[in-house]
Amino acid sequence: VQRRQPMKLLLTLLSSCALLCGCCDNACESADAALDYAEINAEAARRYLDPIRPGYEGRNPFWNGFAKKFIYAPAFDFRPVEGAAAYRFTVTPLEEGAQGSWSFTAETPQAALSPVWSEIPVGQVRLVVEALDAAGAAIGKAGEREFRRDYPFTGPYTPAVRDYRQAARMALLYVHRMPEIQHWAEHTEPDMNYSHNTYPCKIIGATIRSEVLLARLLPAHEEKATRIARNAAQFLIDQSRPAGDPLAFFPPTYYKDLVASKRAENQNKTMTMEAASAGHAFLDLYDLTGDKAYYDRALGIADTYVRLQRADGSYPIKVDFVTGEPVNTACAMLHPVLRYFQRLKADYGVETYAEAQAKGEKWMREVALRNFDMTGQFEDVTVLGLQPYENLTNCTAAPYATYLLSRTAYTDDELADAVDLVRFSEDQFTFWDTPLTADGIKAKATPCVYEQYKYQKPVDNSASNVADALLALYETTGEPIYLAKGKALIDNMTIVQNPVNGQIPTTWDFRWGNAERYRTYWINCSYCSVCSLLRLAGLLEPRAERTL
Repeated sequence: VQRRQPMKLLLTLLSSCALLCGCCDNACESADAALDYAEINAEAARRYLDPIRPGYEGRNPFWNGFAKKFIYAPAFDFRPVEGAAAYRFTVTPLEEGAQGSWSFTAETPQAALSPVWSEIPVGQVRLVVEALDAAGAAIGKAGEREFRRDYPFTGPYTPAVRDYRQAARMALLYVHRMPEIQHWAEHTEPDMNYSHNTYPCKIIGATIRSEVLLARLLPAHEEKATRIARNAAQFLIDQSRPAGDPLAFFPPTYYKDLVASKRAENQNKTMTMEAASAGHAFLDLYDLTGDKAYYDRALGIADTYVRLQRADGSYPIKVDFVTGEPVNTACAMLHPVLRYFQRLKADYGVETYAEAQAKGEKWMREVALRNFDMTGQFEDVTVLGLQPYENLTNCTAAPYATYLLSRTAYTDDELADAVDLVRFSEDQFTFWDTPLTADGIKAKATPCVYEQYKYQKPVDNSASNVADALLALYETTGEPIYLAKGKALIDNMTIVQNPVNGQIPTTWDFRWGNAERYRTYWINCSYCSVCSLLRLAGLLEPRAERTL
């Protein structure tokens, strides 16, 4: 299947907005006006009746045993009851004051709730599946489950409050002006007052990428931003494993005994996929400066990835930083390394890693997607002793969908996989709306996206993941529903952004007191938000006017 180009909406959209001042209310309203939301909302409602990779199809096991909420009609792994001729499904609301129930019968206890799904209001519900004999009498219970029937997409939502490029520049300037970032201008070791510097690959790699992007977008800051990036890169180089080691050229996942780094299970360990973040940073810095030392180091990281790859194409999720020995049998989700190999080929013509890339894609297709176990690989959440599907996340599903669609050609099956991964990311982690609390406020800044089962908070990076995948589907299929959903998430980035200092907060939930005082801020998440803002800007503006 060759990549298709969608129709472009509102070719003058962003050209009507000032790039460095003002807001884009009128332009955003025009973008929404170009989308037929009555049709889009109706289409969304129709699609929500189709379950996502239900286990009864046989393609994969039932994956939703730990799921807390659904937007798409679910189906559950309830076991048949001996002697049953049919099964009665009854959904009862659990919200205070809610009344009524919804029922249907099916031949199997694993049927999806599609027949009544559109009738069930938003809220916590209980599903009971009873086994019936030939006369229709109940002879036992096949299963019971409580979950949240969540809000469907019903656009339009609040449009962006400023131009996407302006929002991106403001967010980059916030990072650049942080005292702990300015520290890098004169030092090659991090200021640990920003405690997330304890995660070098992720945070210091994102620091380099943010400064390089700032240098390209705002040349007035190029000299200092470049110096900051170079010094931060030197720290990663100094901390990396030496040539000849099992993890040669890999910077560490953990530094100092801070936060999760002090847990015994993380001591002298590293997350296998995270070195790719540092590799991208080195490539960015090479592109900016032309200093081949950074390019060579990026290739050294790629070479180590080739040596670490198993015969079946997989990688361990976490290894000893010195010996390279895996901590357990868990396998990594491979989108970071596959995107890294892809960039080396696309941007630099390096064909060396094509075989490793193909093997990784094969493993993802035959194992990860076959099991539909898009598990989390976070350095601050344990990967020890997890059950299958216990910590699913959009952070593996949505980026892999984007990767599948980023290639020159893909199969119909790969497009279908990408659609399923995006549907899953919306279903399990996206919140299009949220009810009022007892205080009469919305405790989440919706539309938003939760990160993972183990961290039930709306995170800007997660919004970026899902938005980027939706925009990739729009670019591939031209279907307006994907643009509308992706735009809604990115528009909200401009709304939650602090209009005074430009910070895009990492978490989008309402807090007060100490909870607000200690709200965390992750530079890598902010960098991803910036990239999503720029991506949407580039998608909507005239091709001739597209710039960084």
